[in-house]
Amino acid sequence: MASTIPEQQSGTPVPGRKEDRTPSERAVRVEAHGIDHIPDTERHGHPRQLFSVWAAANVNYLSLVIGGALVLMGLTLWQALAVIVVGNLFWLLTGLLSISGPAAGAPSEVITRAMYGVRGNRVNNAIVGWLISVCYFALNLSAAATAAFALVEKTGVTAGTGVKTAVVIVVAALTLAIGVYGHAMIMKLYLPITLVLTAVFAVVAFYVFGKTDFSYAPAEPLTGHDLWAVVIAGITLVGSGPLSYTTSADFSRYLPRATSAKAIVGWTTLGGFLVGTAVCSLGALAATAVDMTDPQAGLATVLPDWFEPVFLLALVLGTIAINALTAYSAGLALQAVGIRIRRTRSVLADGTAAVSLTLYGLLVSDFLDTVSNVLQLTVVLLGPAMAVYATDILLRRNRYDGPALMDESPQSPFWYRAGVSPAGTLALLGGVAVSALCVDTLYTGPIAAALDGIDLALPVGLVVAALLYAVLTRGGKSQAPAT
Repeated sequence: MASTIPEQQSGTPVPGRKEDRTPSERAVRVEAHGIDHIPDTERHGHPRQLFSVWAAANVNYLSLVIGGALVLMGLTLWQALAVIVVGNLFWLLTGLLSISGPAAGAPSEVITRAMYGVRGNRVNNAIVGWLISVCYFALNLSAAATAAFALVEKTGVTAGTGVKTAVVIVVAALTLAIGVYGHAMIMKLYLPITLVLTAVFAVVAFYVFGKTDFSYAPAEPLTGHDLWAVVIAGITLVGSGPLSYTTSADFSRYLPRATSAKAIVGWTTLGGFLVGTAVCSLGALAATAVDMTDPQAGLATVLPDWFEPVFLLALVLGTIAINALTAYSAGLALQAVGIRIRRTRSVLADGTAAVSLTLYGLLVSDFLDTVSNVLQLTVVLLGPAMAVYATDILLRRNRYDGPALMDESPQSPFWYRAGVSPAGTLALLGGVAVSALCVDTLYTGPIAAALDGIDLALPVGLVVAALLYAVLTRGGKSQAPAT
């Protein structure tokens, strides 16, 4: 099994011996574990560390873009701000999923065997865990590269094909280095990254506030049906961020088993909600004063010339922070699919695939535009997947047997029927199917059409998947007992 392949390094922790290295010592060593179980003797840390992990992931270019997009969609400033707050409340679900990490001592990619079965979970990880993660990695890398290209050109160097290729590879290499070193490096770096990015964006906020029209409203304000359609679409757009982190247990699994679940939920939610709301709101405020169809160029009109290179560097750093998390989880997902590969190599494989997609999209075709459009539909899949996971945690009262989850044989308590859990599979497929009927993005589903374009894919997918899973597992007939 992939989970049994440790990283080859001197001083790899010995099973049964308490790990006594300091956080700094752990950070500069390649993480030995992949998707295997983390024994109690190697658990360490405090839940407050999760705040900086999720805060750093939200001080980024994409959050600015989303905030600005809400105003461009026709909302008033205050309507946009309300949508941002509601959409970011989905970080509560991300926080809830995080508590399963310490309980199981395993990453999300393994814990979901309890929901889908050993074999069914491989398919789940191939699509939800790996494919979508690599696509997000490529899109974020493309955004970072665009900012880096502008930074390079400010030095007088023309960003030709060779330079662009080099820039993409350098940014990807920095990102993958964090993912390869792993969990301890992430915990070590993300607090200073959060502080640096917060300082830069605070300066941006200072200049944006000076230009903001706090009474902004479009020339023809939306009302009635049109207003609700945009509000729901906006909440879905904002909420897609936290919903994409169905892997949040990956970053909490090293915490001691007895760590307070409330503290884990609180620090995770706080990091994502506060910073996500603040940065999205900054984008909405800026949209009342500058053209946010091109946020980078628009914000440049209100920022002093000396600060623009700093801002561009911050955009690159923020994308590296969010992509390192994506690369780390994608590497675990590739192992969980069943491929026998070390975690470090799986991270590098994911990065290679993402770099290839990015270079193809930036230099050859509009491939990334196509992928971007497709990813608008990911909420159809990610919403139900998040709902099934959250419901399972509640039904089991967050009691997971980590060693049992490692068993991939037919004798595993999570083998179910031929390696597939009927309850989890049917709940996920049912939620996705109904959600797809409600979507209004690249295509209009029949339910959305009947509602004149109101897209209820997110709430309907969440509710249907959760209810189906609860009903199908009632009495414990379709799932392994809580342990």
